[in-house]
Amino acid sequence: MPQSLPDSTHLGYVALTVSDLSRSVDFYTQHVGLHLRDRTATTARLGTSRRGFLELHEVAGATYIPQRTGLYHFAILVPTRLELAFALRNLIETSTQIQGFADHIVSEAIYLPDPDGNGIEIYCDRSRSDWYNPIGELQLDTLPLDVENLLIELNDQPREWAGVGTDTTLGHVHLHVNRLPINEQFYRDVIGFDLMMRYGNSAAFMSAARYHHHLGINTWAGHNAPPKPEGTVGLRWWELILPSDAVEAVAARAKASGEAITPLDNGYELRDPSQNAVRVVTEPFERV
Repeated sequence: MPQSLPDSTHLGYVALTVSDLSRSVDFYTQHVGLHLRDRTATTARLGTSRRGFLELHEVAGATYIPQRTGLYHFAILVPTRLELAFALRNLIETSTQIQGFADHIVSEAIYLPDPDGNGIEIYCDRSRSDWYNPIGELQLDTLPLDVENLLIELNDQPREWAGVGTDTTLGHVHLHVNRLPINEQFYRDVIGFDLMMRYGNSAAFMSAARYHHHLGINTWAGHNAPPKPEGTVGLRWWELILPSDAVEAVAARAKASGEAITPLDNGYELRDPSQNAVRVVTEPFERV
């Protein structure tokens, strides 16, 4: 078993393929409240005014193909319940499609699709003291969210909202995989995540530093689901940010286990057994 990932572990960018860049930029800025950081003819990077965490790549005519491995959702972590309430009000006022709400005990969450069907979660965490039961087991569940109570946070607050705050980050990613055990083994034994809990035989949640989860994996797209074809909508890669020695330790474990590994300027790209690409890298220089 590898040594657990360091406490400083966090996520960087998630990169998605979209079919219409202008439409997606408008959606993520106007509906979700992200800030556009830079844009070319076919790519855009968004996030907060301080740092980016979403990279969009246009492939004209790309389509969404269900029942494939790849992205289930990426999760935007806002720092307070008030900010989650502001985000919800903006979604309502912009007539944005919302797929659902959930109280996960560890967090409160809103779920929605982007214009191409890429899944998004916007959430805020509860205090870590609420995450574990008296014997130290993670309490992660899916319960109804009290939406009315959430919106009470906006009482006496100004109507103006300037989009997500500077402390907003990419909190976790959740992936469709083809089989649970082999993918769980990859993320535990090669990448170095700790298994936090399993949800029956169909999902697992993993993290560093006893966070409730930096990564979710599930087989809800179907057991032995194939990877999505090139040029279709969905996940391109996601980044795990580690200190340089931890990056090299992951690379050594990958090579020892016979995993394919592609060098990058600041780390390596690997593919899990479902062909989802993860980039294990050091903290990059900000790209804009």
